[in-house]
Amino acid sequence: MSPVDPPNRAARPSSQRRRVTELAPQTAVDQVFLATHKQLRPNRNGQLYLQVELADRSGSITGRMWNASDAEFEAFDDGDYVRVDGMTQLYSGNLQLIIQGIGRIDPRVVDESEFQVLSAADVVRLRGELAALLATIPPGQLRELADEVLADEPLMTVFCRCPAGVKHHHAHAGGLLEHVVNLLRLADRVAPLYPAIDRDLLLIGVLFHDLGKTLELESENGFSYTDAGQLLGHVLLGLEQLEAKIVAVEARTGRPFDIDLAVRIKHMVASHHGQYEYGAPKLPMTLEALALHHLDHMDARLAGVLQLLQNEAAIDGGWTQYQQSLGRKFFRGRGS
Repeated sequence: MSPVDPPNRAARPSSQRRRVTELAPQTAVDQVFLATHKQLRPNRNGQLYLQVELADRSGSITGRMWNASDAEFEAFDDGDYVRVDGMTQLYSGNLQLIIQGIGRIDPRVVDESEFQVLSAADVVRLRGELAALLATIPPGQLRELADEVLADEPLMTVFCRCPAGVKHHHAHAGGLLEHVVNLLRLADRVAPLYPAIDRDLLLIGVLFHDLGKTLELESENGFSYTDAGQLLGHVLLGLEQLEAKIVAVEARTGRPFDIDLAVRIKHMVASHHGQYEYGAPKLPMTLEALALHHLDHMDARLAGVLQLLQNEAAIDGGWTQYQQSLGRKFFRGRGS
C-alpha cells in the first residue's frame, strides 16, 4: 500500500488495548493514545492528510489520516489524549497507523500512568541524583555555576519536564533530565580512566550541553519547537544561558569568573555535536569536549536504538526493519 492510498475501511477495530510496542502489522486498533506533533500535509496530488505521533509509555507510532480536513486537524491539540480507530501497516520499513477516526477524550477518564515513561517519583529520584553528582564537584567556580542552575527553580521545573529530543532519543517528559543524569554517571566513571581529563569540568559540560533545549522545545502541551528554537537552536540558546549564569555567579559572589575557564565551558557546549554537518559551530578541541561529544553520542544513539527495538518488539523475525536514517537494520535476537 502506498503512503497516499486510503485505508481499508472494512477492517473491524479491536477493543483490546495494546501498547505501541505490542502492535503488529495489519492490526485493527481502537484505543487511546497521547497525541503530539500533529501536522496537516499535502500528498503528491495536493490532497491534505493529517500526520500525528501517537504515544504511550512504551513508545510512539506515526498515525496518518488521508483526505483530512481542517476541522479534523483542529479537533484536538498536541498534548491531548485521543481515541483512534484505524489499522496498522508497514511502509518503507516502519510501522504506521492508518487512521479512520480520531477525537479528543476527557483526560479525567485516562490512566495517565499508561502514558508516562517516567513517573513523578522517577523524576524526583533523578533530580536528587543530579544534585548529588554535581555536589561531588569541590568548592570553587565550577561548583558555584552548578549551584546557580540547581537554585533556579523555574529553570529546573522546565528542565525536569523537557524531553531531550522530539523524536530520536529520550523523547518523553523528563527525558532531558534522564539523559543528563545518565551522562553524569558516564562521565563520573570514564574520567578517572583518563587522568588528563578534568573530571569536574566535564561534569559541568554535561550539565550545560543541552540546557538550551529548555528554550528550544515547548514541553507544556506536547513537544514542539519554539520560535527561538527554530531560529537559533539549543546550542546558541544554551550559550546564552551559560553566559547568564556566569554573570549571576559573579553578582552573587562579588568575584569575576575566570575567563579561560568560561571559554573552556562554552567550547564544550559549542562543540558537543562533534561535526559541522551535525550542527556544531566548532569541532571538539579539548579532551573534555571530545569526551563530552562521544559520551553524548553514545547515550543518544543507544537510547534511540533501544526504543526502536521496543517499538518493533511485536514484528516477527530477529531483525528490525531497515532504518533509512541510520543506514542499517538491527538484530534483536531470536530468543523466546
